[in-house]
Amino acid sequence: MAAPHAIHEEFPTDAAVIHKLKVENTRFARLLDDYDAVNDEVAGAESRQTPMSEEAEAELRKRRANLKDEIARLIGEAR
Repeated sequence: MAAPHAIHEEFPTDAAVIHKLKVENTRFARLLDDYDAVNDEVAGAESRQTPMSEEAEAELRKRRANLKDEIARLIGEAR
């Protein structure tokens, strides 16, 4: 099961665009990989499976938001 906030949940109507970008754009594919990794870390922190300070968790959330913003920008340009 995917962690909450998985990219397909965040952009449910853009699956085809996401797939196309992932295949054709290495930068986009790298952003998706980074987003998934950070999202998994946030999920671990939220579930307390990965203990960390509140500051570290807040930084991860900011990083995830920045990655999501860049992904959203690229999806918007590709539409």
